[in-house]
Amino acid sequence: MNSVHVRFDGLNNDDGLRPGWHGRGMDGLWALLLTGGAVALLLLFSKSFGYWQYVILGSWYVALIAAGLYWRPFQIVTYVVVALSLFAVWLYSVGQTPDNNWLMRYVLQGDAAALWMSGFLLFATIGYEVYLFTHKSSVAAASTAMAWLGVIMGFTALGVRWRETYIGHPSWGHIPVGNLWEVMLLFCASTSLFYLFYESRYKAKALGAFVMPLVGVAVLFFLWITFAQNMDKIQPLIPALQSFWIKLHVPMMFIAYANFTIASLVGFAYILDGASQKRGGGLASILPGQPIMDDIMYAAITFGFLLFTISTILGAVWAAQAWGGFWSWDPKETWSLIVWLNYAGYLHARTVKGWRGTNMAWWSFLSLWIVSFCFLGVNLFLSGLHSYGKL
Repeated sequence: MNSVHVRFDGLNNDDGLRPGWHGRGMDGLWALLLTGGAVALLLLFSKSFGYWQYVILGSWYVALIAAGLYWRPFQIVTYVVVALSLFAVWLYSVGQTPDNNWLMRYVLQGDAAALWMSGFLLFATIGYEVYLFTHKSSVAAASTAMAWLGVIMGFTALGVRWRETYIGHPSWGHIPVGNLWEVMLLFCASTSLFYLFYESRYKAKALGAFVMPLVGVAVLFFLWITFAQNMDKIQPLIPALQSFWIKLHVPMMFIAYANFTIASLVGFAYILDGASQKRGGGLASILPGQPIMDDIMYAAITFGFLLFTISTILGAVWAAQAWGGFWSWDPKETWSLIVWLNYAGYLHARTVKGWRGTNMAWWSFLSLWIVSFCFLGVNLFLSGLHSYGKL
């Protein structure tokens, strides 16, 4: 217990968060505010709630409280994101728009906040690469700070975007996971957030040089679909997506993708670490060590697999309502099954067979290509019931 406590305190101090926020008082405030928010939602919307809405609200309530208690930086980031999002929503409510308010135009509008996220994450990516070669702690700290700012602006963009979907026409309003632009925004922000968790939990800043470059590539793709494809424009959801289940299936799936991605790139770092040790290179001196990287891969895949499994089940329920059957062997469904079987095999090999080491790192790394095709390739290149994601 003592070692865990020390590690937890070190996590917060390494993140640059004020030690004065630690303790039961902060946790009590977190639980109180979440309880107040849940009660407010019940008072405002319970008349229109069905059984599932109560289940989901309760699940989110428990999950958020647990996340904040386990990882206190999550509390502070949530406060900042909610404050910025509500401030932007309030500005809209009093007649302020990006056309007449410079703060909205350049910072708090959904599109603007997303561009700030992109800039911060690209700077963080560069910073982590510099840290890998210079080993300067100040560079690592600055890179982590940039990543945190990117996470804050990314989730703020999602929060404001949700409100903005109602502005063009009330019937258009939807959770911002309805097109490729919105889910790429979610992917960039959530991958960075979970990477920061693993970085701080395992004191593994050097892994940012492996994880964040893929986030940087995702950001560049996000910028391309923004400026070249104009996919940032708010449009009504197509009929297939006009469902309650979109609020559950899509976010859970992309958070699973985020964790699978992190595990894959940590596997790549593991492989390079082994090669560095054989050649007497310096890379092994800055990476956290193979046992820690193995633990990160296992933790990320386990969490991702849990969410992926639940999301796939919920997607089947949604499919039954939308298309009349739980499973139709649509290309997206088929590739989702391939992803599920791949990670089920990984977890079986690790937990039952006790496999460790380089072979498992290769398994984790090569899984990135399976996940990437399921994530983007199926929607962009194959036809089927999920073809609404094409460029």
